[in-house]
Amino acid sequence: MSTPIIIIGSGLAAYNLAREFRKLDQITPLTIIAEDAADFYSKPMLSNALAGNKTADSLVLKSASKMAEELSAAILPFTEVVGIDAVNQQVLLIDGQALVYQDLVLALGADPICLPLGGNAGDDVVSVNNIQDYAEFAAKLPGLTTVGILGAGLIGCEFANDLLALGIKPIVLEPAAWPLSRLLPEAAGRYLAAQLTAAGVEFHFGLAAQNYDHMEGRYLVGLNDGSIIEVGMLLSAVGLRPRTHLASSAELTVNRGIVVDQTLQTSQPHIYALGDCAEVMGLNLPFVMPIMHCARALAATLAGMPTPVKYPAMPVLVKTPACPTVVAPPAIGAQGQWQVSTIEGGIDARFVDAQGQLLGFALLGAATKEKQALTAQLPAVLV
Repeated sequence: MSTPIIIIGSGLAAYNLAREFRKLDQITPLTIIAEDAADFYSKPMLSNALAGNKTADSLVLKSASKMAEELSAAILPFTEVVGIDAVNQQVLLIDGQALVYQDLVLALGADPICLPLGGNAGDDVVSVNNIQDYAEFAAKLPGLTTVGILGAGLIGCEFANDLLALGIKPIVLEPAAWPLSRLLPEAAGRYLAAQLTAAGVEFHFGLAAQNYDHMEGRYLVGLNDGSIIEVGMLLSAVGLRPRTHLASSAELTVNRGIVVDQTLQTSQPHIYALGDCAEVMGLNLPFVMPIMHCARALAATLAGMPTPVKYPAMPVLVKTPACPTVVAPPAIGAQGQWQVSTIEGGIDARFVDAQGQLLGFALLGAATKEKQALTAQLPAVLV
C-alpha cells in the first residue's frame, strides 16, 4: 500500500477537502486525525441551533464511522498530534507512533480568544467553538433569564439573536460604538443594534468587562466604567485565534495564521494548510465559502494537478433573523467611502471608490434582496 495523505483535523475544512479529493482519487490512502470524536457537523450551525431546538446529538450529520466508510479513509478519533517531522515526513502522536505521509494537510481550526478578566469566576466564562462546547453551553441554559455576551461581532450577535428563542435576555458588552463595527458603517451598525434591541437584546456599547465574580450564588460582571451587571452566565465571543502551535514547532512560517501560498503549500514541501488556521496570501478568512474554494483547489493539487486557489467575491450571511444582514466588506486598506441609503425596512450601504467602482456592501433588512445583483459587481478577493 502506498503512503497516505494525512489530514489533521475533522472540521468543515478537513472533511470537505477529503470529499473533494475522493472525487478525483479513489485509490490513494487517506488518514484523518482528530482530537475529538471526528463526527461530521457544521460548526456555523452552532450559533443558531437554539432556535431550532437542536441538541448536540441532532447537530451531528454523520458519525466518524460513516465518514470513514464514505471516504474510504482511516479516521483516528481522540488522537493527539504532538509534532511533525518535516524532514522524514512523519506525524508524531502522543502514544509514540510516527505516521509517515506523502502529503500532510493542516486543518487545525482556531481557538476562541479569551480575555483576561479579574475576579474569581474567570474559569466559568463559556466559549462555544465546537459541538462539545455547545452541549455544555446548552445544558447550563435551563432556568436562566439572562446571558452576558462579550463581543458584538458576528458570533456575538448570532448567539444573542438565538438566545431570544428561549426567552433569555442577552446582555451584550461591546467596546466599539455599534455591532459588527469591523464590517458595517456606523449607520448600518446602529440600525442592526436597533432591530436587535427591539427584539429583546440589551446592548452596552463603549464598555468592556474587567472582572467576573461569583458571589452568593450570583454572577457579576464588572465594567470599565465602574458599573456592575448581573448575568446568569457569561459567553465570550470576542474572536478566534488560528491554531499555529503545531506549525510553529515544525518551524513552518507563521504570521497571524499558518502562511501558505496560492496552492496552499506551507513553507515546507508536502505540507499544506487550509481553513481557519491558514493565512492564504495574507488573508485569514474564517468563513465557509473560502473553505469550499480552498478544498476544491487543494484536492486537485493533491491529486497531481497543481491548482492555485482563487476567491471570488464572497458575501457573508449574518444569522440574525431579527435583522437579516449580508456583508461583503471592502479589502483592508481599500480607498473609498460608504454611501448609505435608508430604505423602507432596511439599510443599503455601498463602499465605492473615487471612480464609482463598488468595492463592498452591507445590506440589512429589506435591502438584502440586492445581494445577488451587487455581488456580481464586486471585484474578486484573490485572483
